[in-house]
Amino acid sequence: MGAVAGYEAIVRSGVFLVVFIAMAAFELWSPRLERKEMSGALKSRRWFTNLAMVVLSSAVLRIVFPAAAVGAAAWAEARGWGLLRAAGLGDLPAGVIAFVALDFAVWLEHVVSHKVPVLWRIHRVHHADPGFDVTTGLRFHPLEILLSMVWKAAVVIALGAPVLSVLVFEVVLNGAAMFNHSNVRLRPGADRFLRRFVVTPDMHRVHHSSDPAETDTNYGFNFPFWDRLFGTYLAAPKRGHEAIDIGLLEYRGAAPTRLGWTLLLPFRFGVRRKRSA
Repeated sequence: MGAVAGYEAIVRSGVFLVVFIAMAAFELWSPRLERKEMSGALKSRRWFTNLAMVVLSSAVLRIVFPAAAVGAAAWAEARGWGLLRAAGLGDLPAGVIAFVALDFAVWLEHVVSHKVPVLWRIHRVHHADPGFDVTTGLRFHPLEILLSMVWKAAVVIALGAPVLSVLVFEVVLNGAAMFNHSNVRLRPGADRFLRRFVVTPDMHRVHHSSDPAETDTNYGFNFPFWDRLFGTYLAAPKRGHEAIDIGLLEYRGAAPTRLGWTLLLPFRFGVRRKRSA
């Protein structure tokens, strides 16, 4: 599986470009919400900052953690480590179990990032985006990307997850984040059907509400099962999607659309989370 690990960056980059272009085109063709922060000059500033964030995060990750999760899987495989390997499971069942377990691990990480103050300081960069579109799914601080990769690598090594399953998970996770953050209009019937199996944009948009009670729901990226199982699922915002207020009440105006402000946000003190009326 060393060849799989070697092609990891090429595969991820290729799928990223295809999904990003597809979702951006879908947003233009059939937008769910039409607001000033999702059009015109404000959208341009948001897109520049959000895309710059993913470029910076990718560069930092490649410098600090060049092997990433796929490399961690190859490293564990070469040493015969991991629970799944010890259990003597074949590649297919081990891969399926690893994929589901990694999805739960990412869901749990997301919940913890909201509950632990120091982690929320970093994660709030993502929620400070005043808009909600495909680029919001890329808006994560480099510190959060590094911490997330350390967590995923630890889970991968503990499981002994097959290299191919880890690559598939990483590609799907990245694509799912762009899909469920996209400003696209799905038919109500299609949304109801899809959210039985995957997190849809209408489902995840609730999580980006400025109301903390709604932000504390719908943590999933890939599967919607965990939120239903642990009681953090909310079907729709109380104001409805057309009237939902997105972002953080304590950070308004053009500031969250600026790159420098966004990079420094985790280090800002003295501002507490506000509650909506």
